[in-house]
Amino acid sequence: MAGTEAVPHRLLITLCTVGATLMQALDQTIANVALPYMQGSLSATYDEITWVLTSYITAAAIMTAPVGWLAARFGRKYLFIACLVGFTITSMMCGAAQSLDQMVIFRILQGVFGAALVPLSQATMMDIYPVEQRGQAMAIWGVGVMIGPILGPTLGGYLTELYNWRFVFYINLPFGILATLGLLFFMPRSHPNFNMRFDWIGFGVLSLGIGGLQMMLDRGQNQDWFASREILIELVLGLLGVYLFVVHMFTAQKPFIPPAIFRDRNFSCGLLMMFAAGTILVSSSSLMAPWLQNLANYPVETAGLIMAPRGAGTMAAMLIGGRLAARFDPRKLMACGILSLVWSIWEMTGWTPDVSQQTIILTIMVQGVGLGFLFIPLQVLAFATLPSQYRTDGASLFSLFRNIGAAIGVSVTSAMLTHNTQVLHAEIGAGITPFNRALQQGDAVQHHWGSGTPHAMAMLDQVVNHQAQIIAYIDDYHLMIFTTLPSLLLLFLMRRPQRATAPDPAHAAMD
Repeated sequence: MAGTEAVPHRLLITLCTVGATLMQALDQTIANVALPYMQGSLSATYDEITWVLTSYITAAAIMTAPVGWLAARFGRKYLFIACLVGFTITSMMCGAAQSLDQMVIFRILQGVFGAALVPLSQATMMDIYPVEQRGQAMAIWGVGVMIGPILGPTLGGYLTELYNWRFVFYINLPFGILATLGLLFFMPRSHPNFNMRFDWIGFGVLSLGIGGLQMMLDRGQNQDWFASREILIELVLGLLGVYLFVVHMFTAQKPFIPPAIFRDRNFSCGLLMMFAAGTILVSSSSLMAPWLQNLANYPVETAGLIMAPRGAGTMAAMLIGGRLAARFDPRKLMACGILSLVWSIWEMTGWTPDVSQQTIILTIMVQGVGLGFLFIPLQVLAFATLPSQYRTDGASLFSLFRNIGAAIGVSVTSAMLTHNTQVLHAEIGAGITPFNRALQQGDAVQHHWGSGTPHAMAMLDQVVNHQAQIIAYIDDYHLMIFTTLPSLLLLFLMRRPQRATAPDPAHAAMD
């Protein structure tokens, strides 16, 4: 093709790629609310049914890294279509599973095929749009990435309530068929390179590293972390795999992730910032839902409505940020996004269950706006100076770092919440003695807590635990601030991209 402007049917390709992204993003969270129903249908324990989630996440994390090599070897179009077909078929198989073993196997296969959908769609969007329109293109694509996890639990609960949990997977069929047909007829033809050889050693040690660390993060909370021999073994294998992969990547002749990709300063800094953003992206919402329901005593429906403005703020900021990224310095937009995130989390450190709904909605909306202003300019800036032949590898690494960051963020904040609640419960409880004058004041206190009956002691323990949880949440929010603020320093290392004066023919080339 002569250039990016010559790509025909760009709108249809965009709809298909965004649809594929949305379908994969939905499946990360859509099955969560259906787990209790699957547990009874498949005769599984609570610990066993969580493998429905962890098997998919682990398989997708492992298979994200070699997407760039697979796209170059088989052609991006053919790999994209094959993964869409495989993802749709395995979704149907998950819906038809009759036992836990079948479900876990089918979810692993679904994760294998689904891993490539997000990086392939991102690389395709960057190729079919010129540089000056890339911010808007990433905004459209980003909406699919962000709206999927937001809509997943709601759509999953709706389908499970009206039909049954199997329709959580069957819903992928119409989207998969439409996206596959659209890409088959309208996506530009690929040029496979069948002479490439796969780096099995590099892939093997990377799979060991990612798999070990992912399993440690997924199962650490249930296995008492490093008091468990299983967790220690997974940690050692994960770190060993990562170390061997780094050594192999810089010493092998043709590793499947080219080391030259890390020479681009914008891209390398972008990976670190995407990792930091990933730790906040999922952990903040995973903390917010139980805070609203367990501490503030909101009903499930009300809690969902209160959290909705966060997603609305993110999508609005993405669409606005996509337009501004082409006109202003993306680093300034990213700084605004980071500062908005920090401000919103700082506000949350002062929350108690008595905080008003208006305050909650305003704060989490600002948080969503911060994520949107950070996410889109980051995509534009990180790929602005990256050579086009590394674009698919870069997209897969971005997805990998985002997923790893999200897994670490959720695991660390959940572990800290549990640990700090127990410690604070002990510290607060140590001050509750017959000699505490606060407990000797007033007839009401004496009547409810000072009688010494089992009912009074249970009520007092509930109050202590409630206060301990409030402080533990505040500790988590402080940790998130310290995780986010250092990202500002990376902006000084990143270079502003040159404004394109004419379409670059290389941007239209399809792998």
